[in-house]
Amino acid sequence: MNGLMMDTPLTVTAIMEHAERFNGGGEIVSVTRDNPRHRYTYREAFARARQLANAMAGWNLARGDRIATLAWNDYRHFETYYASACSGYVCHTINPRLFPEQLVYIINHAEDQYVFFDLDFLPLVEGVAAQCPGVKGWVALTSEEHMPETRLEGVLCYETLLAQHGSEFEWPALEENEACALCYTSGTTGNPKGVLYSHRSTLLHAYASMMPDALGLSREDVVLPIVPMFHVNAWGIPYSCPMAGAKIVFPGAKMGDGETLADLINEEGITQSAGVPTVWLALLAYLKASGRTIESLQRVVVGGAACPLSVQEDFERYGVEARVGWGMTEMSPLGSVNASAATRDRHSPEGFAKLRLKAGRPVFGVEMKIVDEKGDELPHDGVAYGSLKVRGPWICSSYFKLEGSDAHAEEGWFETGDVATIDPDGYVAITDRTKDVIKSGGEWISSIEVENVATDHPKVAEAAVIGHYHPKWSERPLLVVVRGPEGQDLTAEEMLAWFDGKIAKWWVPDAVQFVDELPHGATGKIQKVELRKQFEDFQFPGA
Repeated sequence: MNGLMMDTPLTVTAIMEHAERFNGGGEIVSVTRDNPRHRYTYREAFARARQLANAMAGWNLARGDRIATLAWNDYRHFETYYASACSGYVCHTINPRLFPEQLVYIINHAEDQYVFFDLDFLPLVEGVAAQCPGVKGWVALTSEEHMPETRLEGVLCYETLLAQHGSEFEWPALEENEACALCYTSGTTGNPKGVLYSHRSTLLHAYASMMPDALGLSREDVVLPIVPMFHVNAWGIPYSCPMAGAKIVFPGAKMGDGETLADLINEEGITQSAGVPTVWLALLAYLKASGRTIESLQRVVVGGAACPLSVQEDFERYGVEARVGWGMTEMSPLGSVNASAATRDRHSPEGFAKLRLKAGRPVFGVEMKIVDEKGDELPHDGVAYGSLKVRGPWICSSYFKLEGSDAHAEEGWFETGDVATIDPDGYVAITDRTKDVIKSGGEWISSIEVENVATDHPKVAEAAVIGHYHPKWSERPLLVVVRGPEGQDLTAEEMLAWFDGKIAKWWVPDAVQFVDELPHGATGKIQKVELRKQFEDFQFPGA
């Protein structure tokens, strides 16, 4: 017997229509190249999205065609999200930090019909356009007065395009399993792979992200999404904020500028934000140097890479709770969130410090398990290490235009490529990437835990640990360190002594190498493949 309930489709259009009707007066503030503080409402945003939809309707596009963006976090990018997806097309956000060769591959593989781009990326567009013959048009996200000189033919001006059309538009009826967004992995090994999100998965992900132990969004919040809209749809914030009615403040190209972030937080009354560790390091460094405070900010979510304990403790000094989040492009991206601050009184200081470094507990909708090399499931005892697999309604079942993958070898599950433990309370600890795990004498060493301790040293700006060949132990950890501004006198001996009593003795790296910078990928993650190449000729002393 089925329930007697209405079967209304879960679509991004439903988010937009709800926000326009009931949260229409909510603000969207943007820092853009042509306006340092653009300000309007959800109601105005969606009216302009209808103007853009009218323009797209004249482009002879088919249902499911891809509309690409190369853009920062701002109101025009937001409008493009909704105009394309709600028209029945697919909004394909492209990471402009990728290599030009990867951009060409992605645009051609996705078969993008039109590409919307910020002016900052005009040189990039000019460099790849000739290699993307399938693109019918390039749209500059600016006004006529700011249109640049370009050798590209037929470049369209965004504001001129909108001005040619009215704001009346009847959105098509969409099925909830139709695609609405496309995002490619960063492609650190091989070509980037496309993850194709549905309307249903996007709406459910937005719902889950609003839960109290996740982002905890409400209409009273003012949210600063520093995570880029070209990186897994800014972790779903462009969907969850309109759903809740929260005010959004987009930082544009200034997402890594500590002073601008502090200004936005204090002047716009930001209550919560989300971003990768590098942007928080920039903000905290600015606050320390300037002596400024961030009174309105209550909570930040830190994801995309392991978050050092020092970052969380520094935020506490400003009255801000830092929550660690974990996920990946294939997961839309939310998998787990660490909201353990409320349990502080139940733990010793040392126990709480260890707990808050974990990736947190799975949000409802995400199932997780860890398996051994044979594929047998391991216990959730906080001790057993295994390959982490996940499944759920916003996790990809296969890659776009790719027949089969090792990650989907077990039917109904996605192998994340992470090595993890899960404790009896459900807290997940990501200990390594499968390809980066260090096996010394047959035993695993968690490079992430070693890195967390290393980056807590006051003289360290950044650190990475890689497994390197050792004639006796097969592999031993090699620590690579970038000294901080006050750490130019930091020695290898002092660095290694820092680990005493903080990790198991046999986990302590056998050597330290100092570098000016670590190699980072397009999403800001440390590229350990490049580090291993850099130190492939290194030999441990006395080995």
